[in-house]
Amino acid sequence: MKPFLIALCLLLHITVSAERRVWQPAGHKQLLLWPETPPGAMAGPDEETVETVAELVAGNPWTEIRKVSRPTMTIFAPKESNTGAAVVVFPGGGYKILAIDLEGTEVCDWLTSKGITCVLLKYRVPDSGPHWEKSCACQVTPKIPAALQDAQRAVGLVRLHAKEWHIDPHKVGVLGFSAGGFLSADISNHFDQRAYTPVDAADRESCRPDFAVALYPGHLWTGGDALGLNPRVHPTRDTPPTFLLQAENDNVDNVNQALTYYIALKNAGVPTEMHLYADGGHAFGLRRTKMPITAWPQLVETWLRTIRVL
Repeated sequence: MKPFLIALCLLLHITVSAERRVWQPAGHKQLLLWPETPPGAMAGPDEETVETVAELVAGNPWTEIRKVSRPTMTIFAPKESNTGAAVVVFPGGGYKILAIDLEGTEVCDWLTSKGITCVLLKYRVPDSGPHWEKSCACQVTPKIPAALQDAQRAVGLVRLHAKEWHIDPHKVGVLGFSAGGFLSADISNHFDQRAYTPVDAADRESCRPDFAVALYPGHLWTGGDALGLNPRVHPTRDTPPTFLLQAENDNVDNVNQALTYYIALKNAGVPTEMHLYADGGHAFGLRRTKMPITAWPQLVETWLRTIRVL
């Protein structure tokens, strides 16, 4: 399937089936992120739906989740040897939906095969981060950064449970796709203070990632001729080492998204590695195609060794 059709599917949410149920993969521990109602949330019925998308990626359908009001984190333990590293994964979906398998469970299968604990974050959607609004044909930043709140909370919880889950608290990173790629950058630059009122011991743990991976990220570039960075994101020397990857023909998130963030990171003195490919499009996840860009997992593995995570 052509990349632009995949992206169109992500934007239009073309589906073949929908079932109102809470998503939870069998055989893995899943925790509610918040002990009570999430911060800034209105009490009400849980309307979460799990849907199978008709359009194919690398010959197979994929699953999306809509209307997440009760965020969770699902823990995938390493399959064999345990390196002590952990990665919190942020699926993409334009802050409208979550591509929960394409950019979630399939990624965890790869990470756990490498001895890394994978924590899959089902963060709140829709409109929980910078997103495109059809009504004004503009990008809107919500007053309550719910996705960032969920990400900060998840990293704190991982460190709180590090001993129990056999994780080195100094090897906790984040990895995200598209909107999730922006979330990786967002938490990489917003960790000194919680975006919510702390609720328990997890919020006394650091929510700074030790490393960050942003794959075909969005919402980082302000647009126009200049490489202007989203004013929400301010890299400093304390921003964690970062890996960036994007295709030059990405027709959903322009390659300038990665370029502008890369320049800001380098100017701040942050160790950064970026890979750009001529072809690849958007929303390919971990699925292998004939395009060289889909070999990115090996690049990440090599990078993790260079920064001494593996």
